[in-house]
Amino acid sequence: MTENHSPELPDVDDPFARQLLVLPDRDAAEEAAEELGASHPDLGEPEIVRDALAGEDDAEDAQWLVVLDPPPTGWTPALLHALDALATTHEGWREEA
Repeated sequence: MTENHSPELPDVDDPFARQLLVLPDRDAAEEAAEELGASHPDLGEPEIVRDALAGEDDAEDAQWLVVLDPPPTGWTPALLHALDALATTHEGWREEA
């Protein structure tokens, strides 16, 4: 049986799991959140959270997370691919929460 999606699209493990964009600084997180709001208003307002790395006291040693709740119909491979591309543009990556 043949798959109907392109091989470069990510698999959807849990269509209703929160997604995290892990970004290097607050500016990148704010820019990514703003871009998401403009391109995908159906996702609602993303939450921006500072995530200190374990054992690090220095504020410079922190990642910033853009926390995204799933849309009412769940994540699609195309939407996850868009999140991956956005995170990469801002020198980060996407993780499932």
